[in-house]
Amino acid sequence: MVVAGCGPTGAMVAAELRLHDVRVLVLEKDTEPASFVRIVGLHIRSIELMAMRGLLDRLLERGRRRPAAGFFAAKVAEIRGTDRAFSLTPFGEKVYRVVVPAAGVGDRAEPPTLEDVAQRLRAIAGTDFGVHSPRRLSRFGDATRLAERYRVGRVLLAGDAAHVHPPIGGQGLNLGVQDAVNLGWKLAAQVRGWAPGTLLDTYQAERRPVAADVLDNTRAQVELLSAEPGPRAVRRLLAELMDLDEVNRHLIGKITAIDIRYDLGEGHDLPGRRLPDTDVAQDRLYDLLHRGRGLLLDRTGRLTAGGWSDRVDHLADPTAALDVPCLLLRPDGHVAWVGDDQQDLDDHPSRWFGDR
Repeated sequence: MVVAGCGPTGAMVAAELRLHDVRVLVLEKDTEPASFVRIVGLHIRSIELMAMRGLLDRLLERGRRRPAAGFFAAKVAEIRGTDRAFSLTPFGEKVYRVVVPAAGVGDRAEPPTLEDVAQRLRAIAGTDFGVHSPRRLSRFGDATRLAERYRVGRVLLAGDAAHVHPPIGGQGLNLGVQDAVNLGWKLAAQVRGWAPGTLLDTYQAERRPVAADVLDNTRAQVELLSAEPGPRAVRRLLAELMDLDEVNRHLIGKITAIDIRYDLGEGHDLPGRRLPDTDVAQDRLYDLLHRGRGLLLDRTGRLTAGGWSDRVDHLADPTAALDVPCLLLRPDGHVAWVGDDQQDLDDHPSRWFGDR
């Protein structure tokens, strides 16, 4: 298997494939890692995925925790009644991230200079805040692109190869990592020979609508950041609405991807949704997903994974903190089935785990 690109998405796809003993060749044009960090951070759903694969502790050792709030349409500082806006955000000890509207940009391929940034700050804020010693300078626009197809034969797209959008909300890397975890186990199943015929097709069916929604919400955020009177009025109204817990939860769920529900058909509301980490007899639920296998979580003690036991682990635990008697989890942590009947269960794993 060849993975083109060793950014976070490519690296995650390769790691997922290796969990299933698939040989991987990763191709990367850069000979050295980047000397700067391009992203703001991992959102809640991506953090959950890291926990599922036993990677979270290493990330927490090197990262900083941030509250999951206040990042829809960014927090822009409007200057005491003017129509201009910029953002100045602490980003570590004596380090700040500055985002400032560009003006009169000529060749976008040319990187900005520190003086470009300082001039724009002086024009908008009346001061350049003494900015100096930049770690990274870059431009971004509001272009959005979405691949029409995520799969053509043996070629599959993920991450920035499948979708691009403005970096507002810090969704790009998170979207790509989530693509990788959705795709990895399905691609491994295809290589190992047990994938159902339609399994790889579910990658596009599930992930492309998620990307389309991200493109929509970044477009909306770009409009809200406009200095024009109309968008400014909408932004003020939205700020009022975000004081309502239900609205704030909805927007946070949209940005952080915890509200995603893949369409697995009619019935119970839980299938298609991700299952949050929870207490089980063996410590934590996500600890049981490190190997990238399916999981039958059985509170009744009466069910069995049967002929899928080489692909689906089984935990009989009457104390599990669930609102349903039993459920079947896919390797990406999304619920595939809920119930308590063995025959009904036997009718479902083949959709995700092939023939027995």
